[in-house]
Amino acid sequence: MKRIKRYRRRNKKTSIFVELVIALILLVVVGIGAKEVILPNESIEGVQLVGCVDGDTAKLRIEGQTETVRFLAIDTPETKHPNKGVEPFGKEASDYTCDTLKNANVIRVEFDLNSNQRDKYNRILAWVFVDDKLLQEELLNNGLAKIAYLYGDYSYMDQLYKAEQLAQANNLGVWE
Repeated sequence: MKRIKRYRRRNKKTSIFVELVIALILLVVVGIGAKEVILPNESIEGVQLVGCVDGDTAKLRIEGQTETVRFLAIDTPETKHPNKGVEPFGKEASDYTCDTLKNANVIRVEFDLNSNQRDKYNRILAWVFVDDKLLQEELLNNGLAKIAYLYGDYSYMDQLYKAEQLAQANNLGVWE
C-alpha cells in the first residue's frame, strides 16, 4: 500500500515539474513583456500603403505602426542610390511596385521562418502579397527584379526561380 502512495506522489510531482517546464518554455518563446510577437510564416492582414520608396521597398502601416518594409529575396534596379543613381529599369520597377500597392484591395505581409525580421537598417524583411499575389514573384515575372540577398532557405523560392528564369528566357526588363 505504501508503494502505491509513493508512486502517486512522485507521479504528481513529476507532472507539476513537467507543467512548470512547459510554462517556462512558452514564456521564453513568446517573450516576457514583449512589445509584439510576430510568428514566422504568419500573415499579417489589414496592411495599408503609407508611401512608395522604390521597387523593392515600401512604407506600410502594419498593426497601427508605420514601417519601412524591404521585400525578401529580390533586388530591383536603383532609383535613389547615392552612388549608383538611377539604373536601367529602376523607374519602371519603382512605378510598378507603387502602382500595384496603390491599386491593391488587400495587402498582407508574411515573415519567413528562415529570415531575420529586420535588416541592419531596421527595415522589416517580409514577403508582400497584393490581392493574394506575391509581389516579389510579379516583379520577377516582369523582369523588374533579380533574386538576391538569400541568407537562408526561404519559402517561395521555387516559384521565384521559375519566374526569374521565364523573364530571362523572354529577355524581359533587366534581362534585355
